[in-house]
Amino acid sequence: MLIEGYNGGPLVAGEPLVDRPGFWSNHLWGPSCDAGAEPEWFGDDGADADAMSEVLMDPERWPVFRVPIEGGHKATVVYRNLVGDHGIDYLFTHPSWSSARQFVGCEGALNGNTLTWRELVRIVYSPSVAGGIEDTSARLLLLLPLLREHALPDGATTRLNSALKAVGTPQDTTPITAQHLLGHSAGSVWHDPMWGSPLSGSSGPPSATGSGVLERLGIT
Repeated sequence: MLIEGYNGGPLVAGEPLVDRPGFWSNHLWGPSCDAGAEPEWFGDDGADADAMSEVLMDPERWPVFRVPIEGGHKATVVYRNLVGDHGIDYLFTHPSWSSARQFVGCEGALNGNTLTWRELVRIVYSPSVAGGIEDTSARLLLLLPLLREHALPDGATTRLNSALKAVGTPQDTTPITAQHLLGHSAGSVWHDPMWGSPLSGSSGPPSATGSGVLERLGIT
């Protein structure tokens, strides 16, 4: 697999992994929950989580997860498995661009642009095409670590509960799991006004004052 302008390692399609035990506890546990979270909250056990962690952090295979959105854009999640420099890169790509645009890097903490609930929902429910994750519950949870908003709108908790149940979160743990995920997202709001990918060496397009990620892409 090739992502133009992303000088990473051996990229492989990761989309089939979202249906395997242990994926969601790995993807959401660290960046979006506090130390009290357990894999069982997501319907996984410790063995599932450990086995999936080895797959996701394999330096020989960097999983890539693509979320197609309108206008030919894709939100792309890459598990960057450099030895000694593991992290998760969140990119936007488009067929007309010569280089992917990295908008967030995560090495235990987010560094870069984040999303509001409105932007997240716009991506999740955007008309999509084949070639990535189409299930809206998986799309929401995959990009949920990017959410940073203090005052979430009515219905956000209900929508997140439904998404968690759809991917196998047990009925009795869904409320507390959603509470921790949304509580983390409300903890801070941090927007870097600069685009740019340290992997591509490009500073990217200039940021309009007050504009969000989707507005910069022309998706309003």
